[in-house]
Amino acid sequence: MSEQPIDSVQPSDTPAIEIERDVMEYDVVTVGAGPAGLSFAIRLKQLNPELSVCVIEKSSTIGAHILSGAVIEPGPLDALLPGWRDNPPPICVPAGEDEFWLMTKTGGYKSPIVPPDMNNHGNFIVSLGAMCAWMAPQAEALGVEIYPGFAAAETLHDADGRVAGVRIGDMGIAKDGTHKPGFTAGIDIRAKVTVFAEGARGHLTKRLIKRFKLDADSDPQGYSIGIKELWQVPEDRVTPGKIVHSVGWPADSHTYGGSFLYHLDKGRIALGYVSGLDYRDPDYKPWEAFQQWKNHPMIKPLLEGGNLVSAGARAIVTGGWQSLPKLDMPGALLIGDTAGLLNVPKIKGTHQAIRSGMLAAEHLAAQHAAGALESAGFDAKLRASDAMAELKKVRNIKPGFKKGFWFGMFNAAWETVTGGLSPWTLKNKADWPSLQKLGEAEKPKRDYIDRTLAPRDRLASVYFAATEHDEDQPVHLKVADTNICITQCAEEYGNPCTRFCPAGVYEIVEEAGAKRLQINSANCVHCKTCDIKDPYEIINWVTPEGGSGPNYQNL
Repeated sequence: MSEQPIDSVQPSDTPAIEIERDVMEYDVVTVGAGPAGLSFAIRLKQLNPELSVCVIEKSSTIGAHILSGAVIEPGPLDALLPGWRDNPPPICVPAGEDEFWLMTKTGGYKSPIVPPDMNNHGNFIVSLGAMCAWMAPQAEALGVEIYPGFAAAETLHDADGRVAGVRIGDMGIAKDGTHKPGFTAGIDIRAKVTVFAEGARGHLTKRLIKRFKLDADSDPQGYSIGIKELWQVPEDRVTPGKIVHSVGWPADSHTYGGSFLYHLDKGRIALGYVSGLDYRDPDYKPWEAFQQWKNHPMIKPLLEGGNLVSAGARAIVTGGWQSLPKLDMPGALLIGDTAGLLNVPKIKGTHQAIRSGMLAAEHLAAQHAAGALESAGFDAKLRASDAMAELKKVRNIKPGFKKGFWFGMFNAAWETVTGGLSPWTLKNKADWPSLQKLGEAEKPKRDYIDRTLAPRDRLASVYFAATEHDEDQPVHLKVADTNICITQCAEEYGNPCTRFCPAGVYEIVEEAGAKRLQINSANCVHCKTCDIKDPYEIINWVTPEGGSGPNYQNL
């Protein structure tokens, strides 16, 4: 560890307060206990048990903030934990038949051909949250120290700027910034290498990309929002292992959207809807689009009379090969979704997350064996790997849909047939500028239908996310200038934050004849959509107190 002084990097609107802090030191600290972070920690300990490894996680328990479809390709997990099939995660159903539907308002067509990327033979349907909770004790058995409820609020840096660890957020600060009786200063966790595995749109990763100009040679990153529910229905409706994907209604021709429906065991069904955050229509509502899809005549009979068990939402990173930033910087590296490794046509990122975690561990173990624990060189190692080759093959599929649904489908077929060997690479653009202003918007037809299935509204959906925040803590959704919200944004876009947030966090309320933005931060499910889609880029999502947020059950 360098003996140089350590400084911290905070959000720009947070004043620096000198507080005496406890310090913990490790060889490596990992931020995020998702599949990437846990796979990294397990593999590093397998390769070198002498290295001290710590994993910190902002959720109250491991897996509580994890949400994904999720169908996983088992190859990387086989390599990481060869005997895992003898003791699988608690929800783990072998993939069965695949179906691909093109939906209209009143019906749909089952495609006679399932796209090759959606052929799930040999894969498994899992709850990714339950899988991470299953992986954590296996990491601990190898000597990894795991700390849930530890929210990394800032990065630590040596005098020369090198990443030197993270600072855990303070606990017990009131909304007005004063210290409550139970105030506890966050500790500094220092490390020779810090591994960021924060998931899509990691709030520390976002700052590091800007500080180290990691995206100087890549396109802007792209995102979608995935909204998911878990239902309990009569067992005779469920075909365990059945996997259904759909495109078409309720998305218009210029909105990237599609669904997944996975039959689990014990009468359980996991289903969700993905909306590309490059959508144009300022009136589009991703949560309502999902609810419309659920009430479609091909879906509704499956759910009627059943019970909603759990619900949630999260951002999905979709930029792919051309949007991948540089993955190493002095003292740190990026893995998993925070790096941007999801394969969009497959709608799969778990195998990529595990791959990248293992590659990072192998890189650091080799560096340590050579006499220095250094992050440099990881970017080149990953770009030469199967993980990057997989992304390159499908690099043009998602960008093709920016030119409309049918062009996107034709382009996807071309790229699939040619194995991604097109001599061109389509460009990605940031999501926030795609929103059209009210006077210019195309106003696509919303031929929505009556909804009768639960939940009745977004607030009810938040209940099924079991999200919890101490309301007397600083608001973690930082809006740089709320005057823009009630003037310019109201006029130009009609306050789209009130529509794109799936949890009803943002409201425009009127008091004494004046309008103001109300932020219901206790509703937040940490999906990061506001940080991505805000057309003025004035919303900055930062971490609340450790342990806050959703408590997803088997999502």
